[in-house]
Amino acid sequence: MPELPEVETTRRGIAPHLVGKPITGVIVRDSRLRHPVSADIEDICGKPVTGIRRRGKYLIADTDDGALLIHLGMSGSLRVCERTEDHRKHDHVILCLPGTREIRYHDPRRFGIVLHLPAGDPLDHPLLASLGPEPLSDEFTTAHLKAACKGRTAPIKQVIMDAGIVVGVGNIYASEALHRAGIRPRTAARRVSGPRLARLVAAIREVLAASIEQGGTTLRDFVNSDGQPGYFRQRLFVYGRAEEPCRSCSTPIRHAVLGQRATYWCPVCQR
Repeated sequence: MPELPEVETTRRGIAPHLVGKPITGVIVRDSRLRHPVSADIEDICGKPVTGIRRRGKYLIADTDDGALLIHLGMSGSLRVCERTEDHRKHDHVILCLPGTREIRYHDPRRFGIVLHLPAGDPLDHPLLASLGPEPLSDEFTTAHLKAACKGRTAPIKQVIMDAGIVVGVGNIYASEALHRAGIRPRTAARRVSGPRLARLVAAIREVLAASIEQGGTTLRDFVNSDGQPGYFRQRLFVYGRAEEPCRSCSTPIRHAVLGQRATYWCPVCQR
């Protein structure tokens, strides 16, 4: 599943091709996504896109009187290509741009979302209204996380992956941040002390910011790419490294399934 850094890189990749330009047409080749593609999606046509922003893992393309809401789901991607290029099997929605280019939404598993939102604040939409703060924003603080953990017996890893508490901390980044903060993923949230929560907030920020920065340095031109930035070539310390030596202390990395997600940790560095 595309995570926050991949979605942010997608936003940066398509923005130069979309912002300040009108969408001249919309072609819906298959409307059967997680939520059906809006029947009135063509109402977005002819209106210049004033900006494209990210909220959690959602992308919002704004116009003066509406917006396009996109979620990449489990396997979705956006790519800019020439109109003459052959369509791929799972190119479900096509946004036509002035000139010869278009943006294609590709989604083999069809678990994404492409919706037209009428006038009003897109952040009030039910899909967005209950989301927690952005992890790189001033609203994501130690005090906020401490309040969310108070009295909770759920493992701390599951708490930081809850989009109602903080958005965009996916499985890979949660594992890496917990290692950086020295906290075992199974630890009950209520048992994590204030100083350790402060380290965790800092670690989440650092891991995500580093991935976004690396995405920015590897991104050259979104035109004719496959639209999938992928997980950036970062030096993962624990994720996917079961039984391999910890990069910090050489102890074999442990692996378990927690909340139906693969979880990795170092039994020495994380307590």
